[in-house]
Amino acid sequence: MRVDDAAFESVLTSLSKREAEVMDLIATGESNGQIARRLFLSEKTVKNHVNRIYAKLGVDSRVTAIGLWLSRRDRAAGDAADAAAPLRGAGPGEAANAVPARRT
Repeated sequence: MRVDDAAFESVLTSLSKREAEVMDLIATGESNGQIARRLFLSEKTVKNHVNRIYAKLGVDSRVTAIGLWLSRRDRAAGDAADAAAPLRGAGPGEAANAVPARRT
């Protein structure tokens, strides 16, 4: 994990459960009004969540927040998958974790 990944991970964990839920909906393209109706909140409450999310992510636009959220979330998911993959020793001339070619 690189330093910027570690810093972003701390930002992700600093978002409340509701803020993360709102950010996920923002990332799917939902408007504040749509998010408000979906989560049974007032639109003003959603705007407050969005402003706190922007502050925590260090961004000033929806597009930047979405790009950052998706790229880091996808990278975190890839890191988790890599960490969960079993490792095996490499034999001579083999790369670690190499999958042998199928014989047909």
